[in-house]
Amino acid sequence: METQMYLAGHGSPHRPRPRRALRALGGTLIALAALVAAVPGAAAAPDPLGRSLDRATGTTDRAISPSHPERDWMGSSVVAREGRSASTSATPSSRVTQTPGFDVSNWQGTINWPAAFAKGARFAYIKATEGTTYKDPYFNTNYTNSYHAGFIRGAYHFATPKSSSGTAQADYFVTHGGAWSKDGQTLPPLLDIEYPQTGAACYGMSQSAMRGWISDFVNRVHAKTTRWPTIYTTTNWWTTCTGNSTAFAAHDPLFVARYASSAGTLPAGWPFYTFWQHADSGSFPGDQDYFNGPYSGLENLANNT
Repeated sequence: METQMYLAGHGSPHRPRPRRALRALGGTLIALAALVAAVPGAAAAPDPLGRSLDRATGTTDRAISPSHPERDWMGSSVVAREGRSASTSATPSSRVTQTPGFDVSNWQGTINWPAAFAKGARFAYIKATEGTTYKDPYFNTNYTNSYHAGFIRGAYHFATPKSSSGTAQADYFVTHGGAWSKDGQTLPPLLDIEYPQTGAACYGMSQSAMRGWISDFVNRVHAKTTRWPTIYTTTNWWTTCTGNSTAFAAHDPLFVARYASSAGTLPAGWPFYTFWQHADSGSFPGDQDYFNGPYSGLENLANNT
């Protein structure tokens, strides 16, 4: 700015500089800008998965933080993406006893766990982590207080497949709350794999890439905890984003989400659901869930027996 003011007449009033000096300076600046733009690595096309480019290596291997982890929870996108039926009063099969429970995150704030137990809830899944950088600030309190109130509870990880590998996210999850112990009150770790609240339903990934990501995650959790994680999803998301894969049905319990009077058609390979998220509000805090069996079955699942 100081140079421009001088050239505009802030020198000698008797010897003004010619206009061509301005044109010459402008041409020099344009040339310099073009030179910078031509330097390799100075500009790059955006990564298709939204990851950050590491300019030092030219790769996109570095993880990126979730954009709004405090607003992501089990089912946070279900109503927007799939809606709910006109009647959301769940009517489980009368042939199998259903044990009620719920799932929560920081969104519910402080929870009165003894009161929820007194109302009949017997299990809960609690958000622990998201990506490789976020731990739910209420997790430790919820996990401890639910235990002392008598709940059989487990931790869940909200998956962000575009941000880092399944292995990396599994490592972070297990280290920050997703471990398992055979104490009679700890459910298998859970992978919450569903729509993002915004953006492409499958995070810009192909079906084969998504299957590979999920496989890396569940295998890593199993290697670290000895438990195959429960998989939370919707049938529509699973069909769209994994090609309705049957690869996980043999060992990973299914937690299906559908806000309707029945669980409906299940993802391929699973003959039954282990858990069903049937409503996003109700008598208990957070989302309303059923375990597909009596309380003794829930105990067996917790003890891996």
